[in-house]
Amino acid sequence: MNTGSTNEELHSIKRFNMLSEGTIIALATPAGSGAIGVIRLSGPDAFEITKVFFRPKSKKPLDEISVKTTTLGSFTVDGEIIDEVLLTKFNKPHSYTGENIVEIACHGSSYIQQKIITSYLDLGIKPAQPGEFTLRAYLNQKMDLSQAEAVADIIAAESASAHKLAVQQLRGGFSKKMEELRQELIEFKALIELELDFSQEEVEFANIEKLKSLLNRLYKDISDLKSSFDYGNVLKKGVPVAIAGKPNVGKSSLLNALFNDEKAIVSNIPGTTRDSIEDTLVLNGILFRFIDTAGLRETKDEIESIGIKKTREKVNQASILIYLYERDSNPSKIAREIQQLHHEELHLLIVENKIDNHNNEFSKPIAYKIVSEINQNINIIQFGISTRNPKSLITLQNLLVDSVNKMKNDTNIVIHNARHYDALNSALSSINSIQDALDKSLPGDLLSIDLKEAIHFIGSITGKIDNDQDILGAIFSQFCIGK
Repeated sequence: MNTGSTNEELHSIKRFNMLSEGTIIALATPAGSGAIGVIRLSGPDAFEITKVFFRPKSKKPLDEISVKTTTLGSFTVDGEIIDEVLLTKFNKPHSYTGENIVEIACHGSSYIQQKIITSYLDLGIKPAQPGEFTLRAYLNQKMDLSQAEAVADIIAAESASAHKLAVQQLRGGFSKKMEELRQELIEFKALIELELDFSQEEVEFANIEKLKSLLNRLYKDISDLKSSFDYGNVLKKGVPVAIAGKPNVGKSSLLNALFNDEKAIVSNIPGTTRDSIEDTLVLNGILFRFIDTAGLRETKDEIESIGIKKTREKVNQASILIYLYERDSNPSKIAREIQQLHHEELHLLIVENKIDNHNNEFSKPIAYKIVSEINQNINIIQFGISTRNPKSLITLQNLLVDSVNKMKNDTNIVIHNARHYDALNSALSSINSIQDALDKSLPGDLLSIDLKEAIHFIGSITGKIDNDQDILGAIFSQFCIGK
C-alpha cells in the first residue's frame, strides 16, 4: 500500500508534523472489562520507555527481542508487578504507522489497563486522539487518504457487502484508478503549458483532437465512478426499504414475519401504527433497513396525520418500496398513491398480500390494472405473498436482493464515500469547462486553470494534494481512539 511521494505530499506532511510528533498511547480494544486488552504505543520513544516497565521472562533485553515476535513478561511499576503481559514490537518503517510500535496484551481488567496507560502518561507519553495511529500511517506514506478512510469503513462495516467494499478500497484498486486519471490530466496540462512556453514558435505539442478524445474518455471514466455511488452508499449504510399501503393491509404483520419477531403491534383497528418502526436484517450479505410506516389514508386524527406525513418522507428517503395491497383494493387509487410516492431512484415492489385467503393465487388481472393506471415509466415488480407462508417470504427476500444488484452499474470499482463523490462531481465540472474552452478555441492559459482544478479534485481523494487541516481533522475524527 506504499505510495510515491511528491512535493505536494511532502508539503502536506510538513504542515502536519505537529500531529505526528512524540509518542502516543491508547487502548486498542473496547473499553471495559474483558478477557484481554491490547494497548498500543507508536512513536520514537516507544521502545525506550517500555524498557522502564517491561521485564521479559527470558531475561533478554528488549533491544535484543526480535521484531514481530510476541514475548511473555511482567509489566512492573516501581518494582510492583501490575500484570503478566504479552509484548510485540514493530520496528519502523515496517509497521502500521511507519514508526516504532509496541503492543501490550494484558488481562482485560479496567484497573490493569488504566494503570499501564497512566504509567506511560506519567513519563510524558501523549494519549492518542481518534484516528491518530492511522493519520500517522497516512503522513508516513504507508497508505493514501482513501485507503485510510477504508480502514474506518472496515471497522464500521455492519454487513458482508459493506466489508467487501471497504476491503476493495483498502487494497488500492480505487487509488490506482484515481492516480491513473490524475497522471493523464497532469500530462495533458504539461502539453498545454509547453505550448504556452513556445507560443512565439508556432509549435503544436498538444493535438486538439487527441486532447478532446482524452477528455471524453476521462469524462466517461469519472461519470461511471460517480454513478456507482448510489449503489455503494446503500451497501455501506444499509438499503432503506419502506413498507407502505393502506391501514390494516398487513404491513406490520409482514415486518414481524420477516424478522420472525413481534417488532410491530398488529391490530384490526385502523391507524394502529402511528409512527415508523425501523429495524435491520441481513440478506445474502446485504444489510437492509426496513421501515414499517403508518397506513396511507385520509384522516382527521392529528397524530395519525403526522404519521402519514412521516410515511411519505420515509418513502422519499427509501431505495426500495414494498407497496402492499389486498385483492379488494381499488386499482386506480393504488396507482395514484404510487405515483405520489414514486421518485427517480426508487425500486418498486407492488405486492398483493393475504393470498392465502384466495387459495394462495396471485391475481394478475388486478396487478396489470394497477400498472396500466400508472402514467409514469416505472420499473415495477409484482407478485403475491402470504405472511403465513415462509416460501412467499423467501421469494420476497430474493427479489429484494435482486433489486439491490440491479442498482450496480458496469464499473468494476464502486465508490461509497460522500467526500469522494463530491470530488468526482467537481472534477467533472472542471472537465466540462475544459471541453467548452477547447470548443471555443480559448487560450491555453485558461485551459491550464481548469486543468489545475480537475487535478486538484482528483488528487484530493487520495491525498495527493496539500490537504487542509480541517479536512484531515474531519476524516480522522470519525475513527475510534486506538486506530
